[in-house]
Amino acid sequence: MSLDTTNPHNYSYLTKHIEIHVLGGIKLNNLERMRVTLSIQKVYTERSRSVKSDKQHHVLRHSIDLYNDNMVEKFIRKIAERIEIGTSIARESLQQLTTALEQYRIKELDKEQEVPAPRTLSGKELQAAENFLKSKDLLGKTNELIGKSGVIGEETNRLLMYLIFTSRKTNNPLHCISLGSSGVGKTHLQSKVAELIPDEDKVEITVLSANAFYYFNRTELRNKLILIEDLDGAEAVLYPLRELQSKRRITKTVVHKDRKGTTKTIHLTVEGPVAVAGCTTQESIYEDNSNRSFLLYIDESSEQDKKIMQYQRLLSAGKVNNDQEFTAARFLRDVQRILKPIKVINPYAEYLELPESVFKPRRTNSHYLQFIEAITFYCQYQRPRKYDPQTGEEYIETTIQDIQAANEIIKEVLLRKSDEITGACRNYLEELKKYLHQNTQTTFTALEIRRKLKVKKTTQWRYHQQLQDNYYIKKQRKKKGETSIKYEITNPNEYKELEQQIAKALQQCMLKINSLPNSDRSIVPNRSTVKKEQTTTTKTAS
Repeated sequence: MSLDTTNPHNYSYLTKHIEIHVLGGIKLNNLERMRVTLSIQKVYTERSRSVKSDKQHHVLRHSIDLYNDNMVEKFIRKIAERIEIGTSIARESLQQLTTALEQYRIKELDKEQEVPAPRTLSGKELQAAENFLKSKDLLGKTNELIGKSGVIGEETNRLLMYLIFTSRKTNNPLHCISLGSSGVGKTHLQSKVAELIPDEDKVEITVLSANAFYYFNRTELRNKLILIEDLDGAEAVLYPLRELQSKRRITKTVVHKDRKGTTKTIHLTVEGPVAVAGCTTQESIYEDNSNRSFLLYIDESSEQDKKIMQYQRLLSAGKVNNDQEFTAARFLRDVQRILKPIKVINPYAEYLELPESVFKPRRTNSHYLQFIEAITFYCQYQRPRKYDPQTGEEYIETTIQDIQAANEIIKEVLLRKSDEITGACRNYLEELKKYLHQNTQTTFTALEIRRKLKVKKTTQWRYHQQLQDNYYIKKQRKKKGETSIKYEITNPNEYKELEQQIAKALQQCMLKINSLPNSDRSIVPNRSTVKKEQTTTTKTAS
């Protein structure tokens, strides 16, 4: 006697006397119930089959909760009457079936909750990953490997995203939202960079119900990367997700009935911290989430189009080295696995100031400092381990090189954070400027630009409304004989001026740090030998 679950829609259980089928299988949730639809018939021998051929097709079908004792007892009497079998046999068969279904359900639930076992690195693989993390120009080499893993172009965005994903292992993880038009590769970029993160460290979400986040195990999401394919399909979870980002834990109070029917209030708590990444075409809708995240605007230039289309042609022609892509991705996953949680202290933090043009500077300033820490964390194999003299806690310090690297990578992000218009509108305006410059024009009509830049009329209307409201473009007065409205750009150099302003502010911070005397470049004394000194003192005392 065994439960056959080969067919997920029709389990079968065969005893010496009766044959039972569980129609539709069973639900794995609601462990306090065992609601099933059963089909039961008597098992006939060859001899009885010839004698009782008229009764061999008697089948009893019934829906029942096998955990409800009163229902089960009535059902046993019904089985005995309908298929002419003893009540003791029917009771024993149902009890055995219930036990088998319980064991199957528990086994399936355990499978679902299994966390992918971390890949164990061999000595050679471990040494290769450590040597890589100790190498010079680590960020440059990492970016090169990301490209070899199959990420085409997006040199700045892909490295920035990789470092944001790496920050999941820190106490202050970063978050990002990829923005761009439909079909430009937002989800592709996110998924390809996510392939460089070990499976056990990430949770991928397509659609999630409003309460789903509260039913993870308490520590199941801690230091995990949560990937949302499309924010439009996860609107229900945006609020708990924001709370998890900000407070690093979410709690929900629910009413629960135990088996005795007693009502109790229980608290469901899920702890972070987590790193969150998502994609959307609608920047303004998710403002609360975008304020907590780095905004990565996908490269929609014609140069990037050419790179991607060339890759697609090579892929179709079978000329892409898939083994090289797999090897590069696996190696970067190995690199991620050997990064260890460690505290990061930035001794130069008090000298780092953002440009005044940045909107919402409080949160942006926090992101800026956290990103510098993420770079230091990634370079941990190149930093001497130090120890706090009071607590003995181990930490590493940010270097001037880390800040310089962060400034170079984050420059575009700060530029976008300082912009008054949305990213899509900015891309339109910059393409418009480029077109006017190439054709030595100062004025334009909406129809002319719509045809040249291939923009929908409704989309262009929204852009023009935003640009006029912020005085980036203005209408010209119609001259006699003119039928269409002409526009002109108020200041063609405004974006370059903003870029120069940000670059100058970052440069001034670096000059200030470089002018510091060596004694002022560490807020915590270098106590890298504290443990050795303590050990020596203990031995002497002994």
